[in-house]
Amino acid sequence: MTAPSSSITTRKGGRWIEQWDPEDETFWKETGEKVAHRNLFFSVLSEHIGFSIWTLWSVMVLFMGPEYGLTPADKFFIISMATLVGAIVRVPYTFAVARFGGRNWTIIAASMLLVPTIAAFVVMEPGTSFGTFLVCAMLAGVGGGNFASSMTNINSFFPLRKKGWALGLNAGGGNIGVPVVQLIGLAVIGANGGPRLLLGIYIPLIVIAAVLGALYMDNITSVKNDTGAAREAVKDPHTWIMSFLYIGTFGSFIGYSFAFGLVLQTQFGRTPLESAYVTFIGPLLGSLIRPVGGWLADKYGGARITLWNFVGMGAATAVIVVASMEKSLALFTTAFIVLFVLSGLGNGSTYKMIPGIFQAKAAAKGLTGEEAASYGRRLSGASMGLIGAVGAVGGLGINLAFRQSFLSVGSGTGAFLAFLAFYAACFAVTWAVYLRRPAASGSAATTESEAKTQLSYAEV
Repeated sequence: MTAPSSSITTRKGGRWIEQWDPEDETFWKETGEKVAHRNLFFSVLSEHIGFSIWTLWSVMVLFMGPEYGLTPADKFFIISMATLVGAIVRVPYTFAVARFGGRNWTIIAASMLLVPTIAAFVVMEPGTSFGTFLVCAMLAGVGGGNFASSMTNINSFFPLRKKGWALGLNAGGGNIGVPVVQLIGLAVIGANGGPRLLLGIYIPLIVIAAVLGALYMDNITSVKNDTGAAREAVKDPHTWIMSFLYIGTFGSFIGYSFAFGLVLQTQFGRTPLESAYVTFIGPLLGSLIRPVGGWLADKYGGARITLWNFVGMGAATAVIVVASMEKSLALFTTAFIVLFVLSGLGNGSTYKMIPGIFQAKAAAKGLTGEEAASYGRRLSGASMGLIGAVGAVGGLGINLAFRQSFLSVGSGTGAFLAFLAFYAACFAVTWAVYLRRPAASGSAATTESEAKTQLSYAEV
């Protein structure tokens, strides 16, 4: 049998691959692997810069001293709005790849990053109104959508047996954009540079990412939006349960990424340089450990790792509350970084649960073989974009909670107590839905099918 070739043609709308079958091992070895890896590399580059622009204002607020006339509450509201927009745009970005093509949308999405960056470059100076800064931060939210479109695009290039590695690398490479912009911000502050220097560094990088995407990436003709799967995913309760859990993991990661430096400044009186020295450490470690969370989930089960991860997150948060009350900067910073690491670990384990859940549902429906695999792929793929968007909204909740806590009690302690309660709820939901053993046989509340499905969920 002759393996299909990847027929790449140039027509109106860019480079299109007319035939693509990564599940064919001969095709994958001879043609597909090289093309897929090339597209992965440049997709990660664009997504990475997108994350940096999305979290740009977590650094910008460090530059905004008393001369800007903004209160801590104002600054938390600014970064909250960037988080909100970044979460919302993930939904349309998920479907944009099939509408415009992966290469074409990467060029568009990368180019759109110029708008918030140039806008911030123009207005970033004392005397600018709070409303203007707020609009610029909201524009930066478009960078949050790059994750959803990049994951959707790369998912199409790789065979099922390689998706875990490819998507993990894609997600981790994007997430690292958070500590990178904070590191560059540290270097700029350390060199006594102003915020416009930081923005001036990113403007040419955005242009380079868009140009490289145009030169080296491809569209796949066969990628289409499956509106039926999207509707089914929206109706499935597990989509919303996993969204709730992802709020606890990714929502924590992105929310704390925005807020960490500002909390250190506001609660402990750190200078911008002192804050920048430690702000990047948590997001960096949280990004690097995300693939480890997926690996542990593969080995021991995603639900089990997620369950105990929430225990760890709760414990770290309790230590933060104690450190906050005792005004211990060293203990506070250490526990906060541990919390970052655990949020990254949980990102990996919760995302690995999603395909397992829909495979278990397929088995419960009596599907087997390729039919079951196809069902699992359709539903998990459709649900991931929505779960990613809702999870990112958790970052908004975290920043608004910090804002209210500082307004009410003058510290972040109240917010951390709320987060502790939320992690307890996430633990309870994970156990009750995915790990609790079904009632004894014959119970009026548990059918044989429900019992089998519950046991299957315990292995996700």
